[in-house]
Amino acid sequence: METKNTKAAAEFIKSSDAVILTAGAGMGVDSGLPDFRGDQGFWKAYPMYRKLGINFMDAANPRHFSGDPAFGWGFYGHRLNLYRQTEPHAGFGVVLGWIKRYGLDYYVVTSNVDGQFQKSGFPDEKVYEIHGSIHHLQCAKPCRTQIWRNDLEVEVNFEEMRALCVPQCRYCREVARPNVLMFGDYFWVSVRSEAQQDRFDAFLRTHLGKRITIIEIGAGTGLPSIRHLSESLGYQNQNALIIRINPREAQIDRPHLSLCFSGLEGIRMLDHYL
Repeated sequence: METKNTKAAAEFIKSSDAVILTAGAGMGVDSGLPDFRGDQGFWKAYPMYRKLGINFMDAANPRHFSGDPAFGWGFYGHRLNLYRQTEPHAGFGVVLGWIKRYGLDYYVVTSNVDGQFQKSGFPDEKVYEIHGSIHHLQCAKPCRTQIWRNDLEVEVNFEEMRALCVPQCRYCREVARPNVLMFGDYFWVSVRSEAQQDRFDAFLRTHLGKRITIIEIGAGTGLPSIRHLSESLGYQNQNALIIRINPREAQIDRPHLSLCFSGLEGIRMLDHYL
């Protein structure tokens, strides 16, 4: 079944007008990034939080930036440094190769805040980051809606999960925070992501009714925003096909196709038939 699905998926990609790559945390796992699947997965990446009884939702909470910003930046500073040090896996470049080879228009929609797509060569104007980007900052209050590039080094004491320095807002000099949508977040400045969404919507209008392949990689059911987006795009366009690549949760209704692989493995399998 996997071989049959992979062949059919490859044939559809070849004959498409455009590709939409929708990606969740599983896209980064093959680069060595943690996906925080369940509390055990989170605590494996961050053993200090196990001792404190803190899970991912607790750590990724905006209240820390007003109550204890060094603690808030402990988590996000460590993640920032990790993403800066991580090289995207080969699958990113393989997909770019398909796009060039078959003359495909394309767009990336991701819930990841790591900037790995841009780092691997996807232009920023072709990426829609629905939860923002850790590589950009905003005021924690916020004092205004400005967002700016994060070029700061944030050193973290990993044993205590506390930052040794706290970034400041460039306008009011109070605490700055990552421009990332956190849990229960009423303070996220969404203007950058909204502008990305506007460009993506314009892309969709350009390809209305055309043959589109939606390649979904590593989007789970725990936070299903990317899965819902893929299905919405695929079910509303009778000329669209969803290819869902997921090692554990690949199920999808026909005529759409499921490939039960990790992100990199699924991309390599498609590349074999392409």
